[in-house]
Amino acid sequence: MLDSLLFSRIQFGANISFHILFPTISIALGWFLFFFKIQHIRTGLDYWREAYQFWVKIFALTFALGVVSGITMSFQFGTNWPGYMETVGNIAGPLLAYEVLTAFFLEATFLGVMLFGAKRVSPLMHTVATFLVAFGTSLSAFWIIALNSWMQTPQGFIMIDGRAHAVDWMAIIFNPSMPYRLGHMLLASFLTVSFFLAGISAYRYLRNSRSPANFLVMKISLTVAAVLIPIQIMLGDAHGLNTLHHQPAKLAAMEGIWEGGAGVPAVIFAIPNQQTRTNDYEISIPKLASLYLTHSWDGEVKGLNQFGDKIPPVAPVFFAFRVMVGVGVLMLIFSWLARWQLRQDRQLPRLMAKVLVLMTFSGWVAVLAGWYVTEIGRQPYLVTGVLTTAQAVTTLPSSMVFSTLFAYLTLYVGLLFAYIWVVFYLARQADSQDAQSQLTPKKSDSSFSPFGA
Repeated sequence: MLDSLLFSRIQFGANISFHILFPTISIALGWFLFFFKIQHIRTGLDYWREAYQFWVKIFALTFALGVVSGITMSFQFGTNWPGYMETVGNIAGPLLAYEVLTAFFLEATFLGVMLFGAKRVSPLMHTVATFLVAFGTSLSAFWIIALNSWMQTPQGFIMIDGRAHAVDWMAIIFNPSMPYRLGHMLLASFLTVSFFLAGISAYRYLRNSRSPANFLVMKISLTVAAVLIPIQIMLGDAHGLNTLHHQPAKLAAMEGIWEGGAGVPAVIFAIPNQQTRTNDYEISIPKLASLYLTHSWDGEVKGLNQFGDKIPPVAPVFFAFRVMVGVGVLMLIFSWLARWQLRQDRQLPRLMAKVLVLMTFSGWVAVLAGWYVTEIGRQPYLVTGVLTTAQAVTTLPSSMVFSTLFAYLTLYVGLLFAYIWVVFYLARQADSQDAQSQLTPKKSDSSFSPFGA
């Protein structure tokens, strides 16, 4: 049914899908920049300065798009979901305010110093500014994940006259799923950026760039990915066990389990049929799901049929989970293989370089799939057990919501293509500058001034 609820859900989904792409990069890229800065100070090698100067431009572009899309997303709480703030605004409002006051202001203030103050402040102050920007991005993620996790596993509040009131802020912030989600998201950011750096570096490599800085960035990013992916797998398993305990309906949708009980199978492939509440064309391995979910062959797992009509749309959650896992496996394979090929400073085979270029934005695919699992899997609730999406949606006519949805989608598609084009354009410009510098050697400059300030 094409109503305001459906259009509002699509609109917010499109907005958050677009927005999350950019914080996912800026969170970890800020720490990579800080590492480049420290390495330049420690070694005195201009390679690290060159890496910093190239990637800080992309950081600035990414940060700007993240801010703009985040603002419009906040507006939708009032325009599309007025019931949300009316019911849980006493909790959501302060958490969003903490993010702005403690993180966004910190990032915005020192970003100016980081980008334009290299020749106006001391090297130490510029390094501190880089650190504070990186720290601010992570602090911002902390508050946003705290709020989102509370919506998934709410606690520390009481309902008075239909409105949530905080009774324990520590319980609200550090709710049962928050540590797992925060760790999972931060690692996802580092993996996204690792392949982002490796992909752009491989693109420059294929264009015959032999810049030592470019090679260093490729090697470091692949090393980070190769180390962090196994950790992410282990954390993902722990997160899954937490979801089994606190959000069993979501976990059942992820696994495609309709009939629960002891010794449930692992569904490798199926087409979930929500009308018949069964799986079509199912391929499964007996008892395997019980083993990895409960660590027992005969462990009990609840099925979707045990939750009545309070279940999420199963097919999107089921397939999004497999996309996330599948992309993660590809990232594991190619990060290890590419890093092995780069051992002892060997040249990277052109075929592998092309693969890395194709996987430049693979992290985005995995992150979006993971967020779809998280957000769609919470349905029909906006705040689990407290507020449904139908209760919170706007009373505006569907035609009005659709018009803004169309405008958002048009703008976001244009901005996304523009962002990708600019990133590769900057890579080509860097290659041109490298070629020119080889023809006309210049005196080394120890300052970090990417915009000539």
